[in-house]
Amino acid sequence: MLTPYDDDDVDEPDDLGSRAGFRGRRALRRIRRAGRREARGETEQRSRPGRRSGLADLAAACCAIALVGFGALNLWAMGEPDQAVTKLATAAVGVVALLVLWWARITVTPRLAWAVYAVAIVLLVLVLAVGAETNQAVRWLVLGPTSLQPSELTKVALVLALAALLGVRRPGWRRSALAVVVIALPVGLVVVEPDLSTATLLVLVSAAMLVIGRVPARFLLPVVAAAVVAAPLGLGLMRQYQLERLGTFLSGSQSAEGPGWAVRQAQIAIARGGWFGDRADPVHALAVQYLPERETDLALASLVSGWGLVAGIGAVLAGLVVVWRVAVAAREPRTPTGSLLCAGFAVLLGIELVVSVGGNLGLLPVAGVPFPVLSNGGTASVVHLVAIGLVLGGRRDGARRRLWAPSRVQAPRPRLVLTALVALTAVLAVFGLLGARLHVEEGDRLALAGQTQMTRCITVPAPRGPIVDRHGTVLAADAGARTVLLVPALAGREPATVDRLAGLLGRPAAQLHALVDGAPGTTMSVDAGTVPAATGDAVMRAALPGVVVVPAPQRTYPAAADLAPVLGFVGAATPQQVRADPALDPRADVGRSGLESWYDGVLRGVDGSSCFWVDPSGRPVGPAPSTAPVPGATLQLSIDLAMQQRLTDDVAASLKGGPTGAIGAAVALDPIDGAVLAMASVPSYDPAVYGPPLDTQALAAAEAVPGQPMTNHVTQSAVPPGSTYKLVNASAALLGGWIPPDEVIPTGGSFSLGDHTFNNWRVLPPQDMVQAIAWSNDVYFYKLAWALGPDRLTTTARAFGVGAPTGIDLPGESAGYLGTPASVTADGGTWYPGSTVILGIGQGALTVTPLQDARWTAAVATGNLVTPRLAMAVGSGPGAMTPLPKIPVQRLPFADALGPVRDGMRAVVTSGTGTALGGVGVPVGAKSGTAEDPSVPGGGIDDWMTAAAPWGNPDLVVTALTQHADSSSTAAGVVADMMRNYGNRS
Repeated sequence: MLTPYDDDDVDEPDDLGSRAGFRGRRALRRIRRAGRREARGETEQRSRPGRRSGLADLAAACCAIALVGFGALNLWAMGEPDQAVTKLATAAVGVVALLVLWWARITVTPRLAWAVYAVAIVLLVLVLAVGAETNQAVRWLVLGPTSLQPSELTKVALVLALAALLGVRRPGWRRSALAVVVIALPVGLVVVEPDLSTATLLVLVSAAMLVIGRVPARFLLPVVAAAVVAAPLGLGLMRQYQLERLGTFLSGSQSAEGPGWAVRQAQIAIARGGWFGDRADPVHALAVQYLPERETDLALASLVSGWGLVAGIGAVLAGLVVVWRVAVAAREPRTPTGSLLCAGFAVLLGIELVVSVGGNLGLLPVAGVPFPVLSNGGTASVVHLVAIGLVLGGRRDGARRRLWAPSRVQAPRPRLVLTALVALTAVLAVFGLLGARLHVEEGDRLALAGQTQMTRCITVPAPRGPIVDRHGTVLAADAGARTVLLVPALAGREPATVDRLAGLLGRPAAQLHALVDGAPGTTMSVDAGTVPAATGDAVMRAALPGVVVVPAPQRTYPAAADLAPVLGFVGAATPQQVRADPALDPRADVGRSGLESWYDGVLRGVDGSSCFWVDPSGRPVGPAPSTAPVPGATLQLSIDLAMQQRLTDDVAASLKGGPTGAIGAAVALDPIDGAVLAMASVPSYDPAVYGPPLDTQALAAAEAVPGQPMTNHVTQSAVPPGSTYKLVNASAALLGGWIPPDEVIPTGGSFSLGDHTFNNWRVLPPQDMVQAIAWSNDVYFYKLAWALGPDRLTTTARAFGVGAPTGIDLPGESAGYLGTPASVTADGGTWYPGSTVILGIGQGALTVTPLQDARWTAAVATGNLVTPRLAMAVGSGPGAMTPLPKIPVQRLPFADALGPVRDGMRAVVTSGTGTALGGVGVPVGAKSGTAEDPSVPGGGIDDWMTAAAPWGNPDLVVTALTQHADSSSTAAGVVADMMRNYGNRS
């Protein structure tokens, strides 16, 4: 006859001289003591469950029922009321069974345990034979309208079988061997399905029960060793998605393209839920669609998403109460089978609870283990509730046990139960702390990530700000056209919407229907065409679902030919621009040259977005909060359009009859603050060829025009300045009193240095500095340069800004070139004595831009070096403009010594080479110049004239450059016309 188990694993004869006999005598003494206590009425009192235990059972039953409620609430918040009702109806069967088993105090007998085990094995076999396949696994038996998952029943069946097996006395080796067989059979069948998560859970629970059931360590160790050796073989049985899940957890990856997606979505769901859930949010039903396994493995995260952390904490505490009650019940006097059943089921619930909570928080792999009772699944819920009923009912069998059987003999306590229970609670506490930290530190970021993943937006370009002249005349502005976009998934829902849009656009409805029907459902938008502003506004007022109207990226330039090199153009962002500004949309249209590029950040504004909610497949399902674009600011220039047009016409006229490809450039500058009043560059181009859209044929034709029309010749073309540079050299002569300005120097027709002769432009008499400037006496400046030397010449030149950019607010400005003996040698050249001589007349190792020439002219006339500027103010339009800060002027350290140079400039007009400027109606100081320039097509000269007016207190500097094949001068005519117009306006 089999007797209750104890710690012995040997089979000894039962005689009084043996150890068993000794134990028998000790047991008899316990029986006699029990009889005496019974006589005193103590046994009956101790045999009844106490009031406290009854309340604990009630609490456990209520918590189990609460888990059912939490599961139903989760389904209801997900927008699945039918499933919630089914959950309650199915779980009601389990709840009734729980209450009946609890009330009836049914004791679990070995016969019942083995019967349940046998049924589970039969069902597992049937699954493999006729089961339904889901997710590449055969786990379900379909019974008409319902389905059954036998692996869930197997969890409890195996616990029952092991309780029955380990609850009777057998030799240790026999119990171990039988246990291995009992465990291997269901685990093997579950692995074949395959359901590796359940198989792993069965192995863990079985191992725990062997320890709890006091199987000697010497029999457990070989089994553990075999399991460790066989563990790597389990990797070969895992499906690809299971391997990916494991790899994702070990690597910490949360890529949306892999299984880490589930972990990320669980964390996002928890963050969205906050303390009290977001079920009232209109997009909650959409948000939960992103959470995979939201009914089973990640039901806890889904519950928190809908009902908040309060509900999630309540569910975990309810599960923990059930585990505690079941585990504590294993230590109370009872039958061995019942005691082991409690312990084994406590282990099962505890492992499921830890794995589920850890997986939902991303602290453990999402292992396919649902939350006990709460997760959807009729089989699992009913089986768990029935098992809880068996535990609570079986725990009360103490009132029916034989009074003569002492408790320690009747049911020795399973070992390590309380230790495991405390460890379980500690793990859940740590999980709770980590979850709280996740909520506090990452909650906002995760919630934003959830919002972002559900949203797809169509960029609504901001209207680009206009550019106006100093009087408010528009120089550049958006053309006002609109692009109409269709969202196929939304517009296609109602054919009437497409028909109405076709009417507004004046297009055949069949074309738009074909456009919508031919696009995949996940396409965010299709282009229905670009229309005038009035048509676009009418479509916007119609507010058709799935129709978005955005500004078309088209720019208009009313003064295109006059200002194109200054204004620049707009086009698609280049890779260099995107790298320089990471926030820039690579698809954006931005300023590509000129002021459009320099002030792109001001003009571009901030793009808006028209957003739509999308489901996990990326299909738009409805409008989402959108952002209106912020229009770009208005940019007001110092340019005077009337002066600009006159200057451009004059420069163009000056080039007529010249060589093909010759260039002309002129600039009108305020010498007081550096404001540019006009800037003409010829030849020019039409910015409209750059679009958008880009007109490739027109662009190719424009680029083929001789003279580099895309270049701003005022700031980007550097050529020899000729005699206009004598103003700089004359200033150098005044520093330190090297050459007195009133010293008359013999000049004549040439200057010889060694064996080289440098000619004058004509034979001139001896002259002082003023006369030499007025008549542009080359020999005077040859001698002056030779006397000063290159170092003094270049030092003064740098003070005037020669050889450096002026700092104007335009991209691509040329610095020109100011050579020195050291720099020329470093570049592989030779600085000859003659190099110093010709530098005196503005040739040789020297090139400048017209803007640099105008700048030193202004500096000589006023004593101040200014930074040229084009932008004057920014704002939202007339009456709301904010002046831009002016760049402080630099006072030349030798400004007070420049009187003779200024006198020379005035003498140029009154009696020298610039008398053409004498009758313009305003006193003018000037300097003319010509320079041989091999870059002129066919060979020729650069013709210069630079002037300032009104002389004595100038507020206008005009510098002009024209190229010719001969020595004919037209630059003076350009400057004279501008000064004459200025005098008339004054």
